[in-house]
Amino acid sequence: MTQDNSPSNAPERGDRIAKWLARSGVASRRDAERMIAEGRIRLNSAVVTHPATFVDTGDIVQVDNTVVSAPDRTRLWRYHKPDGLVTTHRDPEGRSTVFESLPPGMPRVISVGRLDLNSEGLLLLTNDGELARRLELPSNGWIRRYRVRVFGVVDERMLASLAHGSEFEGVRYGPIEAHLDSVKGDNAWLTVSLREGKNREVRKVMRGLNLHVSRLIRTSYGPFQLGTLKRGELEEVTGKVIREQVPRLPSATSQRRA
Repeated sequence: MTQDNSPSNAPERGDRIAKWLARSGVASRRDAERMIAEGRIRLNSAVVTHPATFVDTGDIVQVDNTVVSAPDRTRLWRYHKPDGLVTTHRDPEGRSTVFESLPPGMPRVISVGRLDLNSEGLLLLTNDGELARRLELPSNGWIRRYRVRVFGVVDERMLASLAHGSEFEGVRYGPIEAHLDSVKGDNAWLTVSLREGKNREVRKVMRGLNLHVSRLIRTSYGPFQLGTLKRGELEEVTGKVIREQVPRLPSATSQRRA
């Protein structure tokens, strides 16, 4: 009998190692590729030298000589980040990080986007780097909404003009919806919404309007809300909600369910 070598009967390949590491929550795919280039990744004791390396069931993957567990089912958490924490796993300045503040027993997670040191509010955390990348895509068109306290005189016409895009210090910013909520003395509260945020965008755009941001709280990221989460509190998003709110989630990341 002739053996059928058609593609339908060929053994299924595993994931490329950068994708496998991203799904394991080690790093984003791009960062994983950088780690490969630095010689920090081993597969079955051999140093990985090329990102087009595949990981199969039973293979042993090490990062910096530490064995990495195989990807778990996709999980996502809402976290109320306090100010004073940086959104990074290692800070060269020795500042406290978001990940050091998480409760014991948490799996290794990465953040969906970032909030800077002095910002607070909703931060999404996941054990799946592929999901993080998907949630960060500008093509999602997801709105990021903030409550912003500013010091200075608010010109409502200038606020409204941000809806058409703006440029400050040679950087072009996309449309921003900004509304004045309340004023008390020299301080005012604004609601600010944007779809694609550059680094420290809200602070820089407000500075362009001669307003100093003294407090910045992210209240929502797409369909996910800060809600009643207290500072430092963490709550897992159910798998059902993930599947409903994140369409076309790759089957490889959702096939393992509790």
